[in-house]
Amino acid sequence: MPNLLLAEDDRAIRHALERALTLEGYEVTAVADGVEALAQAHRTPPDVLVLDVMMPGIDGLQVCRVLRAEGDRTPILMLTALVETADRIAGLDAGADDYVVKPFDVEEVFARLRALLRRTSAENSAPVDVPAAKESPGQVSVAGLRMDVAARRAWRGTRELELTRTEFELLELLVRNSGIVLDHATIYDRIWGYDFGPGSKNLAVYVGYLRRKLDEPGAPALIHTVRGVGYVLRED
Repeated sequence: MPNLLLAEDDRAIRHALERALTLEGYEVTAVADGVEALAQAHRTPPDVLVLDVMMPGIDGLQVCRVLRAEGDRTPILMLTALVETADRIAGLDAGADDYVVKPFDVEEVFARLRALLRRTSAENSAPVDVPAAKESPGQVSVAGLRMDVAARRAWRGTRELELTRTEFELLELLVRNSGIVLDHATIYDRIWGYDFGPGSKNLAVYVGYLRRKLDEPGAPALIHTVRGVGYVLRED
């Protein structure tokens, strides 16, 4: 069973989510604040973390920043009641891999956790030695972008991009399908393994944040929106 650490200060939400996750097959350790979350993560490293953003003392964003600064790459799902794009971006910037907005459907939480754990499993099974040859199948390049998939690194020109796990997966999908318009449902299925429907803003937030990291003054934009359909990577 995956070992999951849940940090949520709302007692009712914490207990309900703990029960649901346990029934779903997770071994859950539930704590009420960020201090306890850090202590537990250091004591028994989990397979995945679920962190509430707004907690007293040390909040979820601070917990995330501390773990990432320590080099901990455990996948992190944020729970947030903050709906503004800037607030969601703050979570991604802190190093979170994904987020769910309250009030949430527990099935959505399950789907996002499955996607995070699948990606972690795929990364752990990748070869340790990365071939240096440019023609290696583990390296792809297009429109001035270069990605070393095995090493989880990406560059635009000579500048290395600092990408979260989900941003890297999204960029790789767009690069491998350069010039092809990918619809929302396809991207959701390939990245999250679940289509969150037309009302979800999750994909738009990730695309916007990825654009911010890719864009350079005077250089052409690479990710383009095809209104009503999806996104395409090309150099115009």
